[in-house]
Amino acid sequence: MARALVQAGATVAVTSRDPERARETATALGPNALPQRLDIRDERQVEQTIDGVYDDLGGLDLLVNNAGIGVRTVNPRFLTDPQPFHAVEPDGFRAVVDTKVTGTFLVARAVVPRMLASDTGGRVVNVSMNHATMTRAGFVPYGPAGAAVEALSKVMAAELAGTNVTVNLLLPGGATDTGMVPDDTPAETRANLLDPAIMGPPIVWLASPAARGVHDERIVATEFAP
Repeated sequence: MARALVQAGATVAVTSRDPERARETATALGPNALPQRLDIRDERQVEQTIDGVYDDLGGLDLLVNNAGIGVRTVNPRFLTDPQPFHAVEPDGFRAVVDTKVTGTFLVARAVVPRMLASDTGGRVVNVSMNHATMTRAGFVPYGPAGAAVEALSKVMAAELAGTNVTVNLLLPGGATDTGMVPDDTPAETRANLLDPAIMGPPIVWLASPAARGVHDERIVATEFAP
């Protein structure tokens, strides 16, 4: 998504808990990418980072909430040896929920008031997942955390209806070849994973004038047709 937005002419702030990873990503994207160290679980750091982004960019038109850690953090072999919810360690459960759900809340909480106060408003895109993934056996806490993000998005959209800020959901539409997939995933399974680049066209469209007024939609990248 960041690469597609940069290629479309946007200046993009990319974040990571690891500042070196943020720098490497920004360097790969080119001069229109700004690296930021950000742990979205920390409200003080969120406020400081958003302050810095606004200072550096002069504003923020689009917020993409895509931070997350997957099932492999609580069960590295979740595809071949699924783990029941009662075997998940509480710390692992909290880590996923804090990143996906609390993080989305904290960053949106910091950004949306600024968008509302601006003349141009803004757009929020929260990245979701298939409903089947939310309730799939062995996918605690990843699935329930995704369901919570989707519910939060619906509440945000309801509360921001009629304002100058839009909120939409975007999801790939299937399992995607990201760092959340176990390293020992069978080759035949990996061959069927979606390319993350599938998220590029819909995110660019959601940032464009063509999507002005699009609000409270659930957009599936595999089905996307502008």
